[in-house]
Amino acid sequence: MLDVENGMTLDASCRMLFTGCPSFPQASAELPSGRPLHVVLGNEACDLDSMVSSLAYAYFLSKTCGDESALSVPLLNIRREELALRSDNVFLLHQAGLSPDSLLFRDQLDLEALRRAGRLRLTLVDHNVLPSSDADLEGAVVEVIDHHALERAPSPTCPVTVETVGSCATLVTERLIQKAPQVLDRQLAQLLYVTPKDSQYAAALEARFPSLPPRAALFQALHNAKFDVSGLNTEQMLVKDMKMLKGSLSMAICVLFLPLEAFLQRAELEAELSSFCRKLALDVLVLMSISFTEDKRPIRELALFSHSAPCREQVSHFLEQAGDPALDLRPISSPHAGVAAYHQGNALASRKKLLPLLKDFVRARDGHHDGEDDGEEGRVPPTPANSLVEGCPLDAGPPPISAHALHDMFSKMAPH
Repeated sequence: MLDVENGMTLDASCRMLFTGCPSFPQASAELPSGRPLHVVLGNEACDLDSMVSSLAYAYFLSKTCGDESALSVPLLNIRREELALRSDNVFLLHQAGLSPDSLLFRDQLDLEALRRAGRLRLTLVDHNVLPSSDADLEGAVVEVIDHHALERAPSPTCPVTVETVGSCATLVTERLIQKAPQVLDRQLAQLLYVTPKDSQYAAALEARFPSLPPRAALFQALHNAKFDVSGLNTEQMLVKDMKMLKGSLSMAICVLFLPLEAFLQRAELEAELSSFCRKLALDVLVLMSISFTEDKRPIRELALFSHSAPCREQVSHFLEQAGDPALDLRPISSPHAGVAAYHQGNALASRKKLLPLLKDFVRARDGHHDGEDDGEEGRVPPTPANSLVEGCPLDAGPPPISAHALHDMFSKMAPH
């Protein structure tokens, strides 16, 4: 955490908006004590739209703000270590020639210390209300740009731009083109180009920068990168998309983006699952894998791990007998004594369908009645299924299987 309240040195590499591009000047290495910061903060999911909006709008402010005493910086609203879980974000940064080392993350800047020192100005992009954990920062919010439903109360001191367009980056692109088109170059255009659903501004970027890659090819590359887990270790695979349920049993449900057989063959897997469950105090770990046949049909498999054989067997029996929906589980071979593995015949039953079943199990086990708190929580904000890449009307050739469909919407997938 950077102790900004005491005016300590900020690592220049964390405050470069766009390292390595001659047209993007580097910030000075020193942050003088008392200097205000104008922080552009995306949402906690830190999906492509949120990241791009934060980077682009902070750069816009740095080039157009008349107050040279203030430093405009983008802040990614996740811990630095979580960026690896956003593989499409990492891919886009690489494609645009930006190093993740040049970015500033939430665990590296003490916003509350800045607020107490009276040095924080906060612009929210891709969300319009702060979570309860950041309620103390509310007085520092000076502007909001968002494309979600408006939840913020009106304020004369905080201008709000909220339009229900396809992406927040569309609104940022509109601001740049209307107010300071001279700040756009190809690098910035490529960042903005991958997210807008709205054809007007995507076309405007194409007209200005004809060398931008074809949209369909770029969307497909992002789609592939989003679910590439080849560079992740076992723990990162588990937390990449995880939900938790807590009652008398503590349970995590993790989505794996590879065939279950490949995951079960990982070296030292059972020891790693055991360590993971102890670390998070989990009684049961539910693994839902998703992969595809050559003709793009989904294959779902399910596995259960627990230190307690009776506990694992109770959950397994419950899911085998489930009828709303029926999962159609068929046991398959597992190389690990502590892991029960299944082929899931009902490929339409995503985690969205499984969660209510597991909640019913926990409620029944605890003697709860319908309507009581089921204790669901997200340990780590999941990698978002970026709706900005889904069903994009920019052209006739977006990926036939979108990221969001990969998670929860197989019923909407067109057959191939």
